[in-house]
Amino acid sequence: MVDGVSHAAQSAGPRLADIAAQAAVSEATVSRVLNGRPGVADATRQRVLAALDVLGWERPARLRRRSEGLIGLLTPELTNPIFPAFAQAVEQVLAGHGYTPVLCTQLPGGATEDELVEQLEERGVNGIVFLSGLHADTSTDPARYRALAERGVPYVLVNGYNEAVRGPFVSPDDHAAMRMAVGHLADLGHTRIGLALGPLRYVPSRRKAEGFTAALAERLGLREQEAAAYIRPTLYSVEGGQVAAGALLDQGCTGVVCASDMMALGVVRAARERGLDVPGEVSVVGFDDSQLIAFTDPPLTTVRQPVQAMATAAVSALLEEIAGTPVQRTEFVFQPELVVRGSTARVRD
Repeated sequence: MVDGVSHAAQSAGPRLADIAAQAAVSEATVSRVLNGRPGVADATRQRVLAALDVLGWERPARLRRRSEGLIGLLTPELTNPIFPAFAQAVEQVLAGHGYTPVLCTQLPGGATEDELVEQLEERGVNGIVFLSGLHADTSTDPARYRALAERGVPYVLVNGYNEAVRGPFVSPDDHAAMRMAVGHLADLGHTRIGLALGPLRYVPSRRKAEGFTAALAERLGLREQEAAAYIRPTLYSVEGGQVAAGALLDQGCTGVVCASDMMALGVVRAARERGLDVPGEVSVVGFDDSQLIAFTDPPLTTVRQPVQAMATAAVSALLEEIAGTPVQRTEFVFQPELVVRGSTARVRD
């Protein structure tokens, strides 16, 4: 035996050196983790366990922690890749704290948010993370969240601030995102810039519309009414982006900012159906920067949501609530980042 790991086990799987190399730690650290010894930081321990998983080595029984409890994670449909990205980030952070996530996805015609919450409560979850839920829809009744708090269920709300709900919110700065996108296109010489947007009943859509209008005023001198003519609310989908693009291209737009990467792909499709080159004749900017967007044709210029930072903040706020230390009833706003790729170019003379 070497530090509690048999030679047979080592021959059947990776060596300590393999695990150490994968986790970027010393063999001594790997040995301490595998044998459950103290003196290893939680983050380092997680890296070693992740290395075991990557290398396909089953974790020793002594390392299997008991769950601290269940956390519900409510997401919209998973066809938009930003939602699986958020779900995975939240689940990783929860796992690092010993909690087991229970993923609930809302599908068209499936269980409603209220029904899913009821099912989670029946399972005795310790708290709930709402991702782009009804809290983001200004046409719905926020009383459901007040009732949830009264029943003693901690929660945190991601993407969509509602001042009528007393709870911690985590959001990207949609106004800043539009300033970045419009500013980038303006710097490239575009003077007719449109916005493909989701339904305006959603808080993120309204904020993007406000930010877009302000950016057009600042960079191009357009009045609010003039800017509004370049905003096309539609559906958060490839097809929605395609429909919005039709109207914006008819208006002579050479640059289009989109409220999601999926919508941006629809704009690219619409432009190509008209025989227009992207980015030669039409520049397109997305929003989200989910994992595969860098590999589209052309690679998409987009505004990146800080998914990992937002997920970490959401889980931290929720765990504070669970521990009985309520965090400030406010909105934690995170700065997005413009990622310039191949779907934008200088406007042609």
